[in-house]
Amino acid sequence: MTLRSCSLLFAILLATHPVSAQDIVAHRGASHTAPENTLAAFHLAWKQGADAIEGDFRLTKDGHIICVHDEDFKRTANLAKHVHTLSLAEVQRLDVGSWKGPKFKGEPVPTLDEVLAIIPKGKRLFLEIKCGPEIIPALKKSVLKPEQVVFISFGKDVITQCRQHFPDFKAHWLTSYKENTLGRMKPSRKDVFNTLAETKSSGLDTNANIDQVTAEFVKQLRQGGYEFHCWTVDDLALAKHFRQLKVDSITTNRPGWLRAQLAGEG
Repeated sequence: MTLRSCSLLFAILLATHPVSAQDIVAHRGASHTAPENTLAAFHLAWKQGADAIEGDFRLTKDGHIICVHDEDFKRTANLAKHVHTLSLAEVQRLDVGSWKGPKFKGEPVPTLDEVLAIIPKGKRLFLEIKCGPEIIPALKKSVLKPEQVVFISFGKDVITQCRQHFPDFKAHWLTSYKENTLGRMKPSRKDVFNTLAETKSSGLDTNANIDQVTAEFVKQLRQGGYEFHCWTVDDLALAKHFRQLKVDSITTNRPGWLRAQLAGEG
């Protein structure tokens, strides 16, 4: 093949496979369509071209790691019992799919190992820890790979311990912003950077708040050597805004739709 033909082929590949600087992360899987935090939602996310999935994880009474967002199963299985009071066997009898539609009837709660087993090569899991650092010993029993798993948590102590026990893994601190009684937003920018430093976080995974997450804020993050991720974006204009800020990933309930919309925008 000549140099000219090689150049032509490269140009064609670029045109037919547009490069995006932002990864698309499927929030609890493709949860707009399928029941959140289930293998059905995660499989659909891969089919829709997600670069990564995000899932929530907690410990059962007998020390197993399962994928569930809430403290109980009231919303997804009509069972108002806390996760930590149930054994794995009790959890596995639950139907967490029917609430989303009859086609998902009988969808079970997956374990962490079951989720890890369906991650394609080159894809990742943003593993959100919804409990505390007591999950660390159980995490050490799973086969985790640094190129496959990114820890995320709102818990400062959780991120600190993840960095200590899994030094080869990335761990991003999660935050959102609320106005306090004095009309000030918490955490403040100073608080954010103090937390990132104290926890030795790899980066910040922030809610998509355009008032707080400004270009100057992002510049400070980059200067500090931190990654920058945002959630949960199901709006094209908002996604375009954060793409312009060169966010590392955008978490969405609609991975296939958002990727198609952004590709259409060029």
